Amino acid sequence: MIEHYNLFLLVCGIAFLLGALFPIIFKRTPISLPMLQVSFGLLMGYSWTTLSFLNPLDNGLIVEKLTEIVILVSLVGAGIKIDTELSWKLWRPTVRLLIITMPIGIFAMAVLGYYAFGLSMGAAILLGAVLAPTDPVLASSIQVGPPNTGGEDTPRFTLTSEAGLNDGLAFPFVYLAIKIAEAFSEGQRFTGEMLWSWFTQDVLWKIGAGLVVGIVVGKLLAKLVFSKHSHETTISQGYVVIALTLVAYGSAEFIHSYGFIAVFVAAFAFRRSEHKHSYHHKLHDFAEQSEGLLMSLVLVAFGMFLGQGLQSGVELTWRVYIVSFTFLLLIRPIGGFIALSGLNLPHAEKYAISALGIRGIGTLYYLSYALNQGFFGEEDALKLWVVCSIVILASIFIHGLSATRLLKIAPNKLQ
Repeated sequence: MIEHYNLFLLVCGIAFLLGALFPIIFKRTPISLPMLQVSFGLLMGYSWTTLSFLNPLDNGLIVEKLTEIVILVSLVGAGIKIDTELSWKLWRPTVRLLIITMPIGIFAMAVLGYYAFGLSMGAAILLGAVLAPTDPVLASSIQVGPPNTGGEDTPRFTLTSEAGLNDGLAFPFVYLAIKIAEAFSEGQRFTGEMLWSWFTQDVLWKIGAGLVVGIVVGKLLAKLVFSKHSHETTISQGYVVIALTLVAYGSAEFIHSYGFIAVFVAAFAFRRSEHKHSYHHKLHDFAEQSEGLLMSLVLVAFGMFLGQGLQSGVELTWRVYIVSFTFLLLIRPIGGFIALSGLNLPHAEKYAISALGIRGIGTLYYLSYALNQGFFGEEDALKLWVVCSIVILASIFIHGLSATRLLKIAPNKLQ
């Protein structure tokens, strides 16, 4: 890879240029920026035959750490830009998506992975866990706008808050898959005692501790930032965004809880402190630009990986396509409708929220993280990468073409 360093820099520069010019050139088209950047990467990967194959199985740690950074910045941006106050009535659709829709998606994809692809039990659960959460990075285009810019409609707020929380809440199921794979790799059965240990540690403790860490960090940093500058603060927004991200994430991981939950909650808690302050808008702008640059890099690299896979003749069976479209067009929408049933929401809003379950960079992170633990077989790992890559690619194009139209049909403001 190092011998192609300069050419790779050129590719990255073109990708960033596409992001800069996109609002001008493609403003009136149904094309989304992720669609454009993945297509560019795919074309480069397919035609750049001298580049060594970007195999995620051999570069799992790089994939894990790069995608982790992108998600963290995205979570901070999502938490900062939410105007909606914390009330049960307004957050109820989000809670239902988290506790009903996500488990439905995990279970359905685990069953499909087990029977359609012959995955082991652990790998099948992992497939469901990595595909269930809505991606906070690629979903940024359908989320709420910058802080204090007007009323938030129900679909955008629900999708923003869901994407901010479900990445962390998917982690218990990722750990469940890892522990099942670990037990089988050591020739053991996954016992009830192991299940209880998973529930108490990976579900109750890590989720609860992540929430507490997020609240404490968010409130403390807000007190420091706004204590002497309640009307006009001169503290660099870059420092604050990075500090908020790393302090929350590092503190949560230090006590073995979920850093993703802590980062989003910290950003939201920070926002609720002096929530009318114009400084939040500056923080949002910095986080959004940072996220866009990192997202461009990951999407182009992802496209290049896909292009090289096609060029090298990687076989895709009909089952991969059927399962991928079944998940995106049936499982997620049906799960969403089940979760939102009984709520006083227009049918159009329920459909928009249910249909826009975008999959993306979060899936890449969870998959690489789990496989890096070393308990999954190479055959299962290859199948997981193939299926997840096709689901992400299909999601980018399906949701990229339909998101704007779906969100226009139900602009109901939150009360």
